[in-house]
Amino acid sequence: MIFEIDEIPVLFPYDKVYPEQYEYMRDIKRVLDNSDVNGNIQLNSTSNTASNSCILEMPSGTGKTVSLLSITIAYQRYHYKKTGIKKKIIYCSRTMSEIEKTLLELENLIDYRHKMLPEDEQEDILGLGLTSRKNLCINEEVNSTKSGKLVDEKCRLKTNGELKRTLAEENDGKKTNNTLCEFHENMYQYDVHDYIPKGVYSFEKLINVCKEKKICPYFTSRRMIDQCDIIIYSYHYLLDPKINSRVNNMLNLEDTANTIVIFDEAHNIDNVCIESLSIDLNNDILKRGNKSCNLLLKKIDNMRQVDAERLEAEYNNLLKGLNSSSTQSPEEEDDVVPNPVLSTDILRENVPGNIRKAEHFVRFLKRFIEYLRTRLKVMHVISETPISFLKHCKQLTYIEQKPLQFCVDRLALLLRTLNIQDNNHSAIEDIQCLKDIVSFATLVSTYDTGEFQLIIEPFELENQQNIPNPILHFICLDPSISIKPVFEKFHTIIITSGTISPLDMYPKILKFDPTISKSYKMSLPRQTFLPLVISKSTDQQPLTTRFEIRNDPTIVRNYGDILVRLSQTIPDGLIVFFPSYLHMENLITKWQQQGVLDKIWPHKIILTETPDAQESSVALEIFKKACDNGKGALLFAVARGKVSEGIDFSNHYARAVILIGIPFQYTESKILKARLEYLRNNHLIRENDWLSFDAMRHASQCLGRVIRGKLDYGVMILCDRRFTKRVGQLPAWIRQGMEACNSEQDVDLEVGLNRCKAFLKSMAQKEVKTNTKDVSVWDEDDVKAFKNENEKPIDYSKEGGFLLQ
Repeated sequence: MIFEIDEIPVLFPYDKVYPEQYEYMRDIKRVLDNSDVNGNIQLNSTSNTASNSCILEMPSGTGKTVSLLSITIAYQRYHYKKTGIKKKIIYCSRTMSEIEKTLLELENLIDYRHKMLPEDEQEDILGLGLTSRKNLCINEEVNSTKSGKLVDEKCRLKTNGELKRTLAEENDGKKTNNTLCEFHENMYQYDVHDYIPKGVYSFEKLINVCKEKKICPYFTSRRMIDQCDIIIYSYHYLLDPKINSRVNNMLNLEDTANTIVIFDEAHNIDNVCIESLSIDLNNDILKRGNKSCNLLLKKIDNMRQVDAERLEAEYNNLLKGLNSSSTQSPEEEDDVVPNPVLSTDILRENVPGNIRKAEHFVRFLKRFIEYLRTRLKVMHVISETPISFLKHCKQLTYIEQKPLQFCVDRLALLLRTLNIQDNNHSAIEDIQCLKDIVSFATLVSTYDTGEFQLIIEPFELENQQNIPNPILHFICLDPSISIKPVFEKFHTIIITSGTISPLDMYPKILKFDPTISKSYKMSLPRQTFLPLVISKSTDQQPLTTRFEIRNDPTIVRNYGDILVRLSQTIPDGLIVFFPSYLHMENLITKWQQQGVLDKIWPHKIILTETPDAQESSVALEIFKKACDNGKGALLFAVARGKVSEGIDFSNHYARAVILIGIPFQYTESKILKARLEYLRNNHLIRENDWLSFDAMRHASQCLGRVIRGKLDYGVMILCDRRFTKRVGQLPAWIRQGMEACNSEQDVDLEVGLNRCKAFLKSMAQKEVKTNTKDVSVWDEDDVKAFKNENEKPIDYSKEGGFLLQ
């Protein structure tokens, strides 16, 4: 259908539009208008934040992605016609599956636009997604390993310009056991614009097209993104400094004011910001890093005998003030060691004299690694600031702060000079560990402020206190540091998700002032989901997973009874979410002993999510197969796990989601305690407020698995009496469902089961058609009627003014 929002024609690739979709698109149009008046961008030079940002919560299953794409593409084309300036759209999502779904939705939208637009208005749009080599590599020799880091290193070995020169000079006695990647080499036969024709390419489609032309899909998408009208990639490409600088160079954005940035599924955006400036080290990484240093010393000795001029040239370059990026070959498309600090914080000075010579630098690293190994010999938790760490390091080893800041650049230059052509998996992993160590060195010496902290723990896993495995955490406590450059650089930023309540928390912690902050309700022809808080079991005992009593036999038995009764009542798929893997394993073990699982097996196949992604994928496949053949299945999963985000359980795959307890974080975590203290001191956010907010956003994400469209239906069951006080923190559309079903109050198991039976029975009935118009979907006439009624120009003449025609 085609309708107008203000003056912009919007081509929507479906016959009907939901009222909330129209309202959502209208609000996005307002945000886009605020950054653009008659083609002139309004810049606010006194502010560090985006002059135009919004935070919007759109109900799950109401077509958020297609609405976002429809309005932004329509605005992009309209703006280009009026001003000749083509806005670029950067669409960020969380997971590979979400990015792929967005690309398929975009492809469908562009096909519809081609079908509906007249010939003289046809558009050539290029839309691509960016992802890792592991997902796009078609060279079987490189992609034979499961590790993404190994695939990256193998690819770099086969595509760098140095290898090409080495192979050309084999007649001079130089030998190498490596070969060039044929798919990468074939790309030199084409002009960059001719790699692939215009269009929208999902990852599968891109791989198939590139296989036909025998060119590399990964480098095709990378080299062509500056020509794209819309690019879709992970948050990390904008927020993680290790990736961000390279992607920005490839994008070649001269006019960032005319770029629209969208963060979809942004409920965890603060965690992504924190992770991008944090790093962990353990004894295994230090051991392998030390082994890598020994390898580098051998390579340096060999080069001194064979090609001493090369090392001398490197030293002279450093004397002249050149760094690793200055000496980078134009043929190299990757940083050998990506810099982990923000581009604004990189030191633009000469490398200190004590690490200019190759062997001096490697021995400097060995000394630093030995110091770190000494620090990890702890029997209790140590928490300290970066300044305290650096002071102690200087006292014991005489290592200054400034050389540490240059470690990443210096290692990158050394690796480029030595040009290690080694396909050995172990050697590649050892060098990767050394890269992690120099990243830590650069981070800890650059960010010596109160927003960062070091925590050394004697045990990596809380449930394995008898197995010493010390770990050093360097953690960022302020998510706004990582996202601040994005707000400074781009002037239109849309932050959106289906579960991002409460909305006022995100502007506080990310330090921005949104133009619009809004949560939309869901329009439904009939109530298709039933939210219930079950706080008591059949014997009227309270249900809770509070840490002190969660292993009480009565509570364990009562939760088991709930699952047995629900598996008998609810057909098809049933997903049960637990607060943690540890709690899930404990309960499953006890239910097995009590015979609970034996009672469920006749009704449902039982499957479990595990931390291993491959095992979980197999479990999901079997789960869906059992639902398809009518047997039905019960899936045990974990809030914050893979199943809780980015996986669709449409229709019969999830007729109910059960939350066993509130998914609070482990409150004894030293990292969490450090962050809570920072939030209290800097944002006046109380510990309980933050913990409750964080738990409820993950609970909402789990509940959102039930409804994947307006024709879908299911039951949301919250099994913990503590949910009763936190209903107000659920998204507006779930609270709306509670009001419609009169389920704001908690109930016991018997009442809950009766409500489930009545609800499922009503959903099984064919909907009776009445003469009353369905207001939950609009056609073009409904949109026009709404515009005429609600969007009339205001007549100011009645107020003593005049109306401009």
